[in-house]
Amino acid sequence: MSAEGGLTTAGYIQHHLTNLAVCAESAKIDGHCHGFWTFHLDTLVISGLLGLLAFGLMAKLAGKATSGVPSGWQNFVEMVIGMVDQQVRDTFHGKSALVTPLAITIFVWVFLMNAMDLIPVDFLPLVAGAFGVHYLKAVPTTDPNLTFAMSITVFFIMIWMNLKVKGFGGYMHEIFTAPFGAKLAPVNFIFRVVEDIAKPISLALRLFGNMYAGEMVFILIALLGLYQLPLALPWALFHILIITLQAFVFMMLTIVYMSMAAESH
Repeated sequence: MSAEGGLTTAGYIQHHLTNLAVCAESAKIDGHCHGFWTFHLDTLVISGLLGLLAFGLMAKLAGKATSGVPSGWQNFVEMVIGMVDQQVRDTFHGKSALVTPLAITIFVWVFLMNAMDLIPVDFLPLVAGAFGVHYLKAVPTTDPNLTFAMSITVFFIMIWMNLKVKGFGGYMHEIFTAPFGAKLAPVNFIFRVVEDIAKPISLALRLFGNMYAGEMVFILIALLGLYQLPLALPWALFHILIITLQAFVFMMLTIVYMSMAAESH
C-alpha cells in the first residue's frame, strides 16, 4: 500500500485520506460516494468500538472498585476522573449532574480517537486490505462528519441547559436584551445567533484541523520509506501532547459553554 508498492505519491496520500463509505447507487460518482446520505463506516465502527472499550472498562472497574488505596487501572481511571471533575468545579458555576459525566465522556473518547493517529499509517489499512477492505481511515477525528456531530450534540445540550436553567421566557429575554438592552433587540438577536452558530463550528473545525494536519504529517513521513524512523518517532512523541491537548480543549470549551448556559445576566 506504499508508493513503492504500486501507488504514486499522490495516489498513496489520496488512498489514506479516503473513508470507507457506503451510499445508494444514485449517490455514487466514478465509483465513490458523494452527497449527504453517505455513511463513513470506518469512522462509525472505530469510534463505536473505542467508546465501548473505554466506557465498558470504566464500568467494569467501577463495579470492582474498592474503598482502600486504588491500584493499577483503578488508580489511573480515578486520576482522570479527578482531573476532569476539578476542571468542572473550577469552571462550571451552575448546578447540574450532567456536566461532569459529559466532560469525562468527551475527554476520554476524544483522546482515544485521537490516539489512533499513533498507530503506523499503513498497519490498519494493510490488515483491512487482507479482508478485502480497500479504504480505511483509522483516526475518526480526522473526519469532519464526526467532529461536527459531536459539536452539534454539545450545541443542543447547551440549548437544553439554557431552557432548563432560565426557562423559555428567561432564555428569550436574554437573547433579545443582552448586551445592549431591549431597545436594540434586533441587534442583540443577530449578535446572539452569530455567537451561538460560531460555537459548534469552531469546536468542530479546531479538532478536525489539528488532527487532519497531524495525520498528513504521518502520511508524508511514511513516504520516506526506510528513512522515516528518525522523523516518525520524534513526531509521534510530540503528537502525544497534541492529541491530549485537543481532547482537553474540546472538553474545556464544552464546560465553558455549559457554564455560560447556566448563568443569567
